[in-house]
Amino acid sequence: MERYDLVYQLYDEYDTKTLREFQEFVDVFPAVDSRVALEHWQEATEELEERKDEIRSSFAAGETFAEIAARATRDQAFTALDLEAKYGRAVNVLVLDVDETLRSAGGTDNEIPRDTLHMLTEFYDAGVPIVICTGQTLENVKGFAIQGLGSEIVHSGSLSIVYEAGTGVFTPGHGAQTKQLLYEDLEESIRTVFDDVRSRVLPEAPEDLRRGCHLQGNEFNVTMKPNYETGSADAREIIDEALVYLIDLLADAVGTTLEADGGDAGDAGSGTAGDDANGGTELAGETVADWTRAFYAAQDPEIRAVLEGEGAYPALDAADVPDTLAAVLDRIDVAYYEADAAEIGSLELNKVVGVERALDVLGVDDPFALVMGDSKSDLRVMEWAADNDAGIAAAPEHASQDTLEHVLETDELVFDRGKSVDVLQTVYALNRLARLG
Repeated sequence: MERYDLVYQLYDEYDTKTLREFQEFVDVFPAVDSRVALEHWQEATEELEERKDEIRSSFAAGETFAEIAARATRDQAFTALDLEAKYGRAVNVLVLDVDETLRSAGGTDNEIPRDTLHMLTEFYDAGVPIVICTGQTLENVKGFAIQGLGSEIVHSGSLSIVYEAGTGVFTPGHGAQTKQLLYEDLEESIRTVFDDVRSRVLPEAPEDLRRGCHLQGNEFNVTMKPNYETGSADAREIIDEALVYLIDLLADAVGTTLEADGGDAGDAGSGTAGDDANGGTELAGETVADWTRAFYAAQDPEIRAVLEGEGAYPALDAADVPDTLAAVLDRIDVAYYEADAAEIGSLELNKVVGVERALDVLGVDDPFALVMGDSKSDLRVMEWAADNDAGIAAAPEHASQDTLEHVLETDELVFDRGKSVDVLQTVYALNRLARLG
C-alpha cells in the first residue's frame, strides 16, 4: 500500500486522539515525590505501550506508524507526507528563534511550553542538533536554555546559540571554537561607529528617553528597550521616539567617522554639510541626519511610518543620498520592533552568518534545517535555506508580513500563537517517514 493509504488506515482505524493524550501525559508528567502519582504515571505508560503495540503489529513499519500516531495529528501526519514527497529527506538541524516563536508574551506567559521543550529533547535524542538563533544576549539565552532543556543538552556539543542576531556564536563543548565573537572581524571604522553610539546613547538622550528606556545588555548591537510593558501604548510611544533618536545618533557617529577618514560629510550635528567626497550629489544644505532618515525610511516601510508619525520624515529622495554616506549606511542595519525595541546592528553580522558558523562548528555539512521565526532577521535565514535547498520555514500567525508571505509561498507551515510544538510534531513525523526510504 502507498504511504498515503497507510496513513488513512492509521487514523481511520485507531483511536489516535486518545493515544496522543496518553503520550502527552507520559511525556510532560511533572517530577513529583508521590507514590500515588507515580503509580498513575506507570499505569498510563503501560496503557500507552499497549495501544502502540496494536499499531506495531498491524503495519510492516509498525514502530514508525506507532510513533507518528502518538505524536502527530492527522493533519500533521499528512503535511509530513507532503513534505517527505517534496523534499525526500529528513530535517537534520533545528534553527529556532525564541521570542514570539518558541514562546509568546501573549500566548505562553513568555515561557517555553513544556510540550515544546519535550519535543526538542526528542529531536536531541534522535541526534538532531539544535541552533537557538535569537536577538537576545548570550547570558539570557543560556539561562532559559539550561532551565528548560537541562545542562546536559546545552553542554552536549550538539547545541549552539547564535546570539544578538548573529554578532556571536556560543557552542559549548568545542574547545577554542566554543565562543566566537564575529563582530571582531568587522573593519575598525564600523566598530568605531558602534562604539561611538553605544557610549553616547543614554548619556545624551533626552530625559524622557533616559527614564523610559534601557539598553539591552548586548556585546555589540545597540538596542533600546522600553521600561513599560511590551506591546503597551506607552512602550509604543517611547520606542517610536527612540527610533528617531537612534537614527540621528547613528548619523552623527557616521558623519564623524567619515570626516576622520578624510571624507567630507559636513557637520552632522549642526546640520550644515558640504559636497560628497566622490564629487557626486551635493548634500545641498541638508543634514546628515536627514539623509540618514531618508535612507532607512526607504529600506523599511515601518520605519518610514514611524518617522512620519514623529514628524521626522524628510522630503528627500533616498536615491540622492551621497555615495560616501550610503556606502557606510549600507553596512549598518536599523531595526524597529513595534512597542518592543529600536536597534542598530551590522548587516555583515546577521542570523545567516551566525547560523553558517554554528553549522560549521556543529559539523552539519549538508544542512536541511527547520527554520522557525517571526521577524525580518529570521526571514533572512529562511531565504538562505530556500536559496540553498537547505531547509523549510515555519512562522507563527502573528509574524511580520514579509515573513508570513515567505512561509505561505513555500510550505505553509504557519502555527497559532504559542503553539510551535505543532510544527515540531509535523517535522518529527517527517523524519520518521524519511527513515523508511
